[in-house]
Amino acid sequence: MRSIKDPLVELRRRKVEVNTNLLIDLPPLLRQIYLHRGIKKTSDIERSTKYLLPWHGLNNINSAVRLLYKMLQTERRVLVVGDFDADGATSTALTVLALRSMGGNIDYLLPNRFKDGYGLSPKVVQKARNRGAEMILTVDNGISSYAGVETCHRYGIPVLVTDHHLPNAKLPLAEAIVNPNLLNSTFPSRSMAGVGVAFYLMVALRAYLKKHNWFNNSRSEPNLAELLDLVAIGTIADLAPLDCNNRILVWQGLMRIRAGKCRKGIRALLNLCKCNINQLVENDLAFNIGPRLNAAGRLDDMSVGVALLLSNTNTEAKILANKLDMFNQTRKKIEYHMQRDALAMCNMFQAQYKVLPQGLVFYSSNWHQGVIGVLASRLKERFRRPVIAFAPAEQGVLKGSGRSISGLHLYNVLKRLNSLFPSLIIEFGGHSMAVGLCIEEVKYKEFCKQFVILINQCLKGKSFQDIIWSDGELNVQQFSLNTAQMLREAGPWGQAFPEPIFDGKFKLLQQRLVGGNHLKVIVCPLDGNSKAFLHGIVFNVDTNKWPNYRVYQITMAYKLGINEYRGNKLIQLNIHYIWPQI
Repeated sequence: MRSIKDPLVELRRRKVEVNTNLLIDLPPLLRQIYLHRGIKKTSDIERSTKYLLPWHGLNNINSAVRLLYKMLQTERRVLVVGDFDADGATSTALTVLALRSMGGNIDYLLPNRFKDGYGLSPKVVQKARNRGAEMILTVDNGISSYAGVETCHRYGIPVLVTDHHLPNAKLPLAEAIVNPNLLNSTFPSRSMAGVGVAFYLMVALRAYLKKHNWFNNSRSEPNLAELLDLVAIGTIADLAPLDCNNRILVWQGLMRIRAGKCRKGIRALLNLCKCNINQLVENDLAFNIGPRLNAAGRLDDMSVGVALLLSNTNTEAKILANKLDMFNQTRKKIEYHMQRDALAMCNMFQAQYKVLPQGLVFYSSNWHQGVIGVLASRLKERFRRPVIAFAPAEQGVLKGSGRSISGLHLYNVLKRLNSLFPSLIIEFGGHSMAVGLCIEEVKYKEFCKQFVILINQCLKGKSFQDIIWSDGELNVQQFSLNTAQMLREAGPWGQAFPEPIFDGKFKLLQQRLVGGNHLKVIVCPLDGNSKAFLHGIVFNVDTNKWPNYRVYQITMAYKLGINEYRGNKLIQLNIHYIWPQI
């Protein structure tokens, strides 16, 4: 088929060279989908833990393990310092649980977003020292904590950094750094989330302890697979690309949760969200667990989230889950008002200049710094441009959060900006699709100017149309529960390994709004003979355009889902976009 274009969204079909020797044992539809995602051999879709990359390939992991072994031997107090997002919370909980199970004297400390700043800052080091830390182990942060590590050394506290964020040329002078993205790294997977790196370190430590006869009658060897539920949540919530290794980690975690072998806090959150644990999929982690964990760090203190993940009783877990849910409801209200402000700014700009710049920067003195990351994501999706949103932090300083579009490495943009104008940015970090930064308030206008200039250079000639990539058209026989279940079980799907999307032409038989701005439809494939009546839903439609009772025929891009209601299962088309044909 030819591409379908409109001013906002273009539909394209994935193409792949047909090679009859690849994946020949799979059902044709599944084979086509995997080939579209670059899978060329069966081993690339294996999901057993025996196919995980060995921990030996991580740079510096032997030094890190020896350092931890020394701490365990001498019963010295190790403080785990995490980050205030879902990846940081799961990383912290996993590391604390693992080290305690191996006999460690372990506690944890989560920086407060509003008082301590990001990562291992000097303020956090002082808190750690006051709590008797004899060693600090960072998880999901630390790769840019130069001042924090220096402060630790002044107090004689050794530091072990585990992180996955992109490093600068200069590294903190920690005793050991484990990060698959180090410049000299030879580890095949650079896509692990912070929780994945922490898990690998714990596996390596257990192997080292076993070799040195650490486990005996009084100290049993832990089953670290019990922590894979945390790895799955942190990996999905942090939007880590699902390469072969991450897919194994996520799948194994999903399987444990489905089997009821998960942390009590995770079960409490899933019950609160009315998720069917037995049929859990990645989206349940992304849209139910992740936002509620993140809400704690955005509005209050991520220690609440970690306490939930460490919870040993159902009563405590339920109380903490409800507290996180309240944070999330408050976050939604704050986000709504911030988004309304930002849209008003865009309208004013368009009225004045007729066209939006290729890079968007927003700031209001009334905004909440804990919600700017969510705001940047929403605005990026709406305007299909890289966005940075700022809010006031400490006196005279703005904290920013940025989100990028496909094909633009936002961290490298800030890196380039910092090299051209060294005094413009106080600090920054992140990766290709998401960044965090701080600037002086007096330099906001100059930052906007130079950022937009640099974005214009990077995106010269690039279209801002969204592209929906389809895996093709389904025939009438493939609209079945068997097909939908096969696709559900063929994942895990996620970042860089997208869930299958299909397209086709349909008769639009019924349409109505539900829940204010969701469009429910009944459609029938436009093949002339089909009697397959299919239910579908489009979330968050433009109610100025839909329902449209002049439209009787449409082209749709959709996912094949399963709707479970009162014990019954029905096919549901989860529609991404509709192109009307009036």
